[in-house]
Amino acid sequence: MNILDVETEYFRIPLPTTLSDSTHGEMTDFGLITVRLRDEAGDEGLGYTYTVRDIGAAAVRSVVARELAPLLRGADARAIDQLWQAMWWHLHFVGRGGIAAFAMAAVDIALWDLEARRQGRPLWRLLGGRDPRVRAYAGGIDLGLSVAELVAQTERFLSEGFRAIKIKVGRPHLGEDVERVRTVRAVVGEDFPLMVDANMRWSVAEAVRAARALADFGLIWLEEPTIPDDVEGHARVAREGGIAIASGENLHSVYEFRDLIIRGGVAFPEPDAATLGGITPWLRVARLAEAHNLPVTSHGVHDVHVHLLAAVANASYLEVHGFGLDRFMAHRLELHDGEAIAPERPGHGVALDFDALRAHRVGG
Repeated sequence: MNILDVETEYFRIPLPTTLSDSTHGEMTDFGLITVRLRDEAGDEGLGYTYTVRDIGAAAVRSVVARELAPLLRGADARAIDQLWQAMWWHLHFVGRGGIAAFAMAAVDIALWDLEARRQGRPLWRLLGGRDPRVRAYAGGIDLGLSVAELVAQTERFLSEGFRAIKIKVGRPHLGEDVERVRTVRAVVGEDFPLMVDANMRWSVAEAVRAARALADFGLIWLEEPTIPDDVEGHARVAREGGIAIASGENLHSVYEFRDLIIRGGVAFPEPDAATLGGITPWLRVARLAEAHNLPVTSHGVHDVHVHLLAAVANASYLEVHGFGLDRFMAHRLELHDGEAIAPERPGHGVALDFDALRAHRVGG
């Protein structure tokens, strides 16, 4: 079935509460870019991506509208890999990551959603259908919370059924991070899966020092200890820090993941389908990780990633945080006893309330 129409919109979404991490500071809103594809049979696929603090969202939408939409109209919607390659090479000179990857991601997610809907199958079954149950963790964006607020958040996560939690580190003084991790560890107990995320805060030497200071708390991983561009630095932190490293949310091509994995810089590769270029490259990273005997995890957009992790043999944890997007969705992620459940609805099953979103629409 050929693609007849490509519609893309951009929304500036206010966050229900202020979020904070060591790199982006305080965040009060985010950019949401949507893509809707319609084919000759009238079937529709929805894709979307996001930007932190609304930065670059208008540019992402522009790339979809000006560069990718003309490429897609009239094309066979079922030729997903072929279309991904066409987008990759069309944007190659100015792309190979960055804003181009975000734009491609929204389109690619829409293509997979369209194909699964056309077949009347949930996406996770279309992709292999291993197991609808995926271990999930609550991803707190909480560096600015006081210790008391951090404890209250932890208790709320536990009451909501989470059986794994991640908190932010990267405070001005390492002792503050140590105290916060010690406090949360005391609340959740000794064997509870606990992760920390530094959001690229440290130099390599600082990251090694921090990892060693946190190593006694039995953490599952230390995420993004330093800038993603420093592959050798990641490898050094992995060798010398004493904690498994998770990284990848700021990588925007399969080739970047290849280098990080081969050089031993990551134990938990963390691709984000909404920023990597879509589901197509996400699956390639998952297979690459599996070939190196590594588990794969996720970042953000949990309503899509639950399908992807449910479809692969080397699935690790699903990160759960929606930037407040849940209030615009017809269905919320189902969570039971620490596991997210991939839905049986056709496609990825995300249905956005565009009428409610209209109040936050930007531009024409």
